[in-house]
Amino acid sequence: MDSLDFSFHGQQFRARASGALSWPRQQALLVADLHLGKSERMARRGGALLPPFETAATLARLEAEITDTGARHLICLGDSFDDDQAAIGLQDALAGLCADLSVTWILGNHDPRPKALPGLHAKEQQIAGLSLRHVARQGPDISGHYHPKLRVAGQRHPAFLIGTDHLILPAFGTYTGGLDWPCAPLSALVPEGRAILTGRRAVMVPLPLPARRKSRFG
Repeated sequence: MDSLDFSFHGQQFRARASGALSWPRQQALLVADLHLGKSERMARRGGALLPPFETAATLARLEAEITDTGARHLICLGDSFDDDQAAIGLQDALAGLCADLSVTWILGNHDPRPKALPGLHAKEQQIAGLSLRHVARQGPDISGHYHPKLRVAGQRHPAFLIGTDHLILPAFGTYTGGLDWPCAPLSALVPEGRAILTGRRAVMVPLPLPARRKSRFG
């Protein structure tokens, strides 16, 4: 299944198998932790050399999600760039992608001061009683930062975590690791609720995951 609908604090959302979050009522698409320019940043700072294709791949997937959902507002929940220098190098590519969109760049710990990008820059944004920010704090909020994953049937899946007051998105970027639920602090933020596994399809499972169901998903 390409997407799954769910509700969170009175709002209807659609979790995409890609890891993007559609908010139909707001005509919005939310993504977290793109980490654009990671391979370039690592090479620039003398780190490990990675194949330099992740930015084009991530932007292509993002463009496809915008087209498929018909979004008019793109909201990036921080760490959109692996550092602020990477943001400068991607101005032209992003100008084309965002030409017909309203864009909000939530500031992250990797990109606290992105410059010369189209759209609004903010530490957080309030929409329909929900706080949109990079790191979960006082809820109800929608955030990213932790790159949550859930291990099911021996495989790790990037996952949305949906708790009482926190909705945490998986990382959308190509070169991103992740933190397994129920490791801290994810276990404190979402001790129970629901997860939506992403990848080839979107699959909703309860949290905690019952032992008798662990073998059904892979």
